[in-house]
Amino acid sequence: MTDSSNTADSILRCAQTLIIAGGYNGFSYADIAKVIGIRNASIHHHFPGKAVLVRMLVARYREEMQAGVAKLEQHVSDPLEQLRAYAGFWENCIADASSSFCVCALLATEMPILPEEIALEVRAHFKALATWLSGVFARGAKQGSLGLTGSAEAEADIFMATVHGAMLSARAYGEAKMFGAIVNPVLERIARQA
Repeated sequence: MTDSSNTADSILRCAQTLIIAGGYNGFSYADIAKVIGIRNASIHHHFPGKAVLVRMLVARYREEMQAGVAKLEQHVSDPLEQLRAYAGFWENCIADASSSFCVCALLATEMPILPEEIALEVRAHFKALATWLSGVFARGAKQGSLGLTGSAEAEADIFMATVHGAMLSARAYGEAKMFGAIVNPVLERIARQA
């Protein structure tokens, strides 16, 4: 990796951390420059404007999510265990504060104020995640490992909302364990209904 791509990566990672901490309007290029020790002009060299930076961040975040679920699919074949692994990933991130919130879920709460190009990327992330989860629920229902009360698509949306809501509750209560307290009973319900 070149110095230029290292700098761009550092800028994107820093922006992600700052968005998770304070939202889209909660940071500026000056904040990024201070954290990573570069000049504002260096950030503008890589990302001419904040909307460009955040759009690229969300696109990369979606790609990372898709790569992560593809890896999960390779290593875990049972649909219920895939859901548990996905929820477990977030439970661990919240517990160790490595990523206490999905950046796209956070940005979704700010949809009315986001530039359209960012809103489109956030929607694309949700659609990609919902598509994967729908496939997991459909396979689980077919194999008999997941009990569905509605369509696979509806169950996927409910599960996705549960995971993101649990992130919000963990943040609101200031207790990482709140995430598991919300998500784990939902997983058990899905398993018992099978």
